[in-house]
Amino acid sequence: MQQLPHHYQVAAEGEPAGNVTVTANGLPALATDAPAEFGGPGDRWSPETLMMAAVADCFILSFRAVARASGFAWEALSCDVTGVLDKQDGVIRFTELVVRPSLTLPDGADGEKAQRLLEKAKKVCLISNSMTADTRLETDIREVA
Repeated sequence: MQQLPHHYQVAAEGEPAGNVTVTANGLPALATDAPAEFGGPGDRWSPETLMMAAVADCFILSFRAVARASGFAWEALSCDVTGVLDKQDGVIRFTELVVRPSLTLPDGADGEKAQRLLEKAKKVCLISNSMTADTRLETDIREVA
């Protein structure tokens, strides 16, 4: 890892109607729009879906790092995230995140250690740590038969 602080720069461009284009150096452009809940078409990534995707992505990358540091073998990890957007104290914000990782382990793996590592990944996920929403972890651990 490079020395902190790290700096991440993105840009967005839009017109009175239609897509907003999000860009970052060296990455493909991404067309976004408001979600259906805010009157958008619902067929594009939105700031809300991008934020939930960032939580899921960061959780998997965090688990990968803690598992590697612990020498823990695993087969696959998927992660669903549900964010609850609500009005609180006069402000619309995410009030709750439910992170649902589903971890597949090789036969004979230590399920209790897997649970501890999933909980550690939740604690070190910098995206969810940067949000004020309460984060709940609902794990599913399976062994390969």
